[in-house]
Amino acid sequence: MNSQIKSVLLTVLTLSLFVIALVELSGVSSTALFNKYGIGKGGQGNHGITSKEETERNNKAKAMPKTMIEFPAPIYNFGKVKEGDVVTHAFRFKNKGNAPLFIVNAQASCGCTVPSFPKEPVAPGGEGEIVVKFDSHHRKGHQQKNVLITSNAQQERVSVGFEVDVE
Repeated sequence: MNSQIKSVLLTVLTLSLFVIALVELSGVSSTALFNKYGIGKGGQGNHGITSKEETERNNKAKAMPKTMIEFPAPIYNFGKVKEGDVVTHAFRFKNKGNAPLFIVNAQASCGCTVPSFPKEPVAPGGEGEIVVKFDSHHRKGHQQKNVLITSNAQQERVSVGFEVDVE
């Protein structure tokens, strides 16, 4: 009986470690999960809006006509940076539709990445940018991160991303 309990506990421990390794390797951290659900940091995620504001923005977007968002360069490569550097990139976008483009939210896949986005609608034909700041502290090696952008575009969710080699 004792050996069966030890075997079950060892199996549970092994599976737990495997799941933790997968989460770390995928770039999804507990910070990102907290940010996604708007808890921690005083009720604000890394996108600078509260859960209540996000709900209000989401409702506003759903009431607006659909439009089109285009990112000419949705992927960026920072190249090599030294551990501890904080680097920034602006992902430019254009409203290719006939209605105002309203960005609801921009959520990073990791707490080390902080996106900012225009809070006001972008006119048809207008341009804007999603600015992404990456903090390389404790992030040695090759990193790939994404930011999920939610809007009133026909494709409600689009992703932009970057790569960086932290030395």
